[in-house]
Amino acid sequence: MRVTGLGHAGLFIETAAGSVLCDPWVNPAFFGSWFPFPDNTDLDWAYYGRAADYLYVSHLHRDHFDAENLRRNVRKDITVLLPAFATDELERELSALGFTNFLHTRAGAPVERDGLRIMITALTGPGDGPIGDSALSLDDGETVLLNQNDAHPLDIAAIREFGEVDAYFVQFSGAIWYPMVYQLPDSAKKEFAARKRQGQFDRALRYIEAVEAKHVFPNAGPPCFLDDELFEHNGTGQDGTSIFVDQLEFLRQLGRARPEVRAHLLLPGTVAEPEDTACKLTHRYTESEIEHIFGEKRAYLREFARRQQPVLAAERASRAPALPRERLLAELKQWWEPLLTRADRICAGVGGPARLDVGEVPIVIDFPAREVRLWDGERCRYTLSTSADLVATNIDRREVDWSNSLLLSMRFTASRIGPYNEFLYVFFKCLSMERIEYVENYYDSCQDDGQDIVLDGWRVQRRCPHLRADLGRFGQIEGDVLTCTLHGWRYDLSTGRCLTSDGHDIRASATS
Repeated sequence: MRVTGLGHAGLFIETAAGSVLCDPWVNPAFFGSWFPFPDNTDLDWAYYGRAADYLYVSHLHRDHFDAENLRRNVRKDITVLLPAFATDELERELSALGFTNFLHTRAGAPVERDGLRIMITALTGPGDGPIGDSALSLDDGETVLLNQNDAHPLDIAAIREFGEVDAYFVQFSGAIWYPMVYQLPDSAKKEFAARKRQGQFDRALRYIEAVEAKHVFPNAGPPCFLDDELFEHNGTGQDGTSIFVDQLEFLRQLGRARPEVRAHLLLPGTVAEPEDTACKLTHRYTESEIEHIFGEKRAYLREFARRQQPVLAAERASRAPALPRERLLAELKQWWEPLLTRADRICAGVGGPARLDVGEVPIVIDFPAREVRLWDGERCRYTLSTSADLVATNIDRREVDWSNSLLLSMRFTASRIGPYNEFLYVFFKCLSMERIEYVENYYDSCQDDGQDIVLDGWRVQRRCPHLRADLGRFGQIEGDVLTCTLHGWRYDLSTGRCLTSDGHDIRASATS
């Protein structure tokens, strides 16, 4: 097996039984905010698109689903490995690009094609990408590969039953806007970013320990930011206020924590050939070029940014003009109020009005009243502020997932009173009746099943109220605080209150 890194989560996997092209991303995503790091624009994308036998797109986030690259460079008769998501949006998007040959998989069920065993583990919770994320397992008879990318599967034991993993590609860097966009004192932002970076590392390490792969490759990140407005978010940002750890930073931290792990640097164009305990690694960069990329990152990124100015200018020119206030309000009322009418659990979970400042126009999404209206001066626990052209563009394109367009762009600011509210952000990623119906039904099906476990002197419900992780495996207790280590959600066991987000309290009592 030969694996060529294509940048970010992109892989070209060659085996004697066929080759797989995974998440080929090169064009900037999220309103021109995210670019792959390092630069992968000079790879021969047409070659990979012609040579591959299979295409695997893990989910619809645009740093994985690059519509322009797929349209231009990937042959349309390729066999698409399709995860078993709850909606068929990924298949519809690929069909619209001209793809016609789909291999529908069942979640966690291996399938064999011409000597290549394939398994896709599909995740379908509201917190999993845009209504779905997935991981890919491959076995060519000699080597077992796990490409986890952004997915956070609960049952690693089931994945390991597919075969002992030789090559493991794991997400390690940030893929969220927190805390960078929040209006916080720099000292608080620095502290929250440090916690987030450590949480990302701890999660990656737990997966590495659970998978027990012979070789580990940090993958699926980080992005870089080439627009002057966002440039200071690169890396760990000004004074450590950002979360985007790079490949070498992660490898160094992993080396200190677990020196026995065989971990390797995978860059765009790097070819890895894992074989038992050995792994041949061939970089297309010289040592001095790698030193420049990582040791002189700011200068490298400024050079990259200069090359990409025409791309950034074209993206800005593609945006829709700001809408007049009356039309803006009318468009959002017509679109969102029918969704709010159906969104019982989301509306109850948000529990109050949220303010959306669109340029100079303050709008309120009144979740209890199921209404979109102009702000009337009332106190709102949650406020998002962004530019009018971005909202107009989302309206013009009927973007059903503003997490996948506006929020991940980090071209907004946010403030809140109290903890993070999952339901608010779920609403912004479910702006279609299909998605609202799915999420509401998902929440209905996830009610506490009544099972309890005993953990370090506490009797607690077995399933995490967030995404139903088994706390017998993922729960850690320090004092009176339980942390679900899968996503970092925290609970005060003395009261049962969720410390991470309202509306997710836990059942708990001391055993003595």
